[in-house]
Amino acid sequence: MQLKRVVVTGLGAVTPLGNSVNDYWNNLIKGVSGAAPITRFDASKFKTRFACEVKGFDPETYFDRKEARKLDTFTWYGIASSVEAFADSGLDAEGIDRDEIGVIWGSGIGGLDTFQNETFAFAKGDGTPRFNPFFIPKMIADICSGHISMRFGLRGPNFTTVSACASSTNALIDAFNYIRLGKATAIVSGGSEAAINESGIGGFNACMAMSTRNDDPATASRPYDKDRDGFVLGEGSGAIILEELEHALKRGAKIYAEIIGGGMSADAHHITAPHPEGLGAKLVMQRALKDAGIAPEEIDYINTHGTSTPLGDTAELKAIKNIFGEHAYKINISSTKSMTGHLLGAAGAIEGIATILAVKNGIIPPTINVQNLDPEIDTKLNLTPNKMQQREVRVAISNTFGFGGHNAAIVIKKYN
Repeated sequence: MQLKRVVVTGLGAVTPLGNSVNDYWNNLIKGVSGAAPITRFDASKFKTRFACEVKGFDPETYFDRKEARKLDTFTWYGIASSVEAFADSGLDAEGIDRDEIGVIWGSGIGGLDTFQNETFAFAKGDGTPRFNPFFIPKMIADICSGHISMRFGLRGPNFTTVSACASSTNALIDAFNYIRLGKATAIVSGGSEAAINESGIGGFNACMAMSTRNDDPATASRPYDKDRDGFVLGEGSGAIILEELEHALKRGAKIYAEIIGGGMSADAHHITAPHPEGLGAKLVMQRALKDAGIAPEEIDYINTHGTSTPLGDTAELKAIKNIFGEHAYKINISSTKSMTGHLLGAAGAIEGIATILAVKNGIIPPTINVQNLDPEIDTKLNLTPNKMQQREVRVAISNTFGFGGHNAAIVIKKYN
């Protein structure tokens, strides 16, 4: 069958760098860090006492107080980013067939705030079960996609992908596939996460996965630097409207970029560590390129998973060199997690937005905090250190990898 072309027609973001796409993008290209001491709870006894929190978010901008209490924080963020993206796309106009518009969302954890608060309250009580009737509907990871569909009356395909930190890239790939197969005309896709609480910080500390650079949070997320000591936890949401090209053209929509391929793989190696030679990362990029029908030499930019962990960063760069050979030195590589921290299941969504805007605007966001390059890393690779760079970006890849060995990559092309 003839596959349909899929384009991006709307963007929305709630991030540690700003609660709109413009604020997020402007701070990204300026190289601003979103990391600061934790304000949500007393973190003084934790190994890590800082994170990349969303700042100045007011749920009553989007919900009345009674409704807001029925939703977990990750759903607040997801709906807020979708409101911006839906309006940006123009799909809120009269005459749009909402039976043909779906929601495919991603979240690695879901309602961790709700789960923690309800279990803390039970543990402090006398053993009598007094749980909030909204406990389960607030907590389950799929609930955000349901609320987005109800917000806009969207009756197309609706589900949530869960693959740890690859979740929202998997959601974008599924949305891309549903549209190009003709199963929907448009899909609200992306992901949201809100895990900055005692359970999230304590759990990742127990895994020894997070940075403990408490004396200087702004420089703690330092992908590719020899002194990196783990990721910085972030939170927020990104929403991307994917739409069938002819449907977008017929209604005169603005087009940011085109999605042309996606790849998925598994490391089949370890629950948290990547394959040391980046085997899963290599496979996922090869499959994404094959699905897109393009040669490695056509790639201009890779937004890497780049979490600032000792093993993950070097494994991904090994995979890039293995696939791209000499062309690897002509590619801009950057990790925007150096600024946003790691949004877990929402990482692919906000990094997808960064990659789309890099393609549209010809600007590569930097990898900040690269002060002393890891000696294992090839110095000829262009990691876009510390300052943004301008160049034409014809085709780009956004990579995301998750605990359990889940890998997903999406290919984004300049729209012509």
